[in-house]
Amino acid sequence: MTARRKEDWMNSKWRPAMGWMYMLVCVTDFIIFPILWSMLQAIDKGSVTLQWQPLTLQGAGLFHIAMGAIVGVTAWSRGQEKLGGVINGNSTTDILSSRSPAFGVSSTVSPSASPYATTISGKLIVPQEPQALI
Repeated sequence: MTARRKEDWMNSKWRPAMGWMYMLVCVTDFIIFPILWSMLQAIDKGSVTLQWQPLTLQGAGLFHIAMGAIVGVTAWSRGQEKLGGVINGNSTTDILSSRSPAFGVSSTVSPSASPYATTISGKLIVPQEPQALI
């Protein structure tokens, strides 16, 4: 029986933390701050004269583009890890450096296996030869 090493909190929870952080930034910049800004103007001047300008949309919204890329790529890579059977760092192979199988395709290989992939039900997936377009 092998002993599992305790994984650091930051290594195991950074993906959800990025998602929660992005959600918190969006809620504050698009909901909470505009309400507080309007209330502050109404109390101070008696009317709302200026509209809130979201801080994260300044600079062509680069913050949202970057966070979309980070959250999207990490969600995709986690999905690939789950499809490849890599859960909690128990695999000895790097799923991202190897070719990942398509969704629903088994990647298990036996010594007498054919060069073709199989579906979950065990049917062979054999690529067809390209047909002439003429």
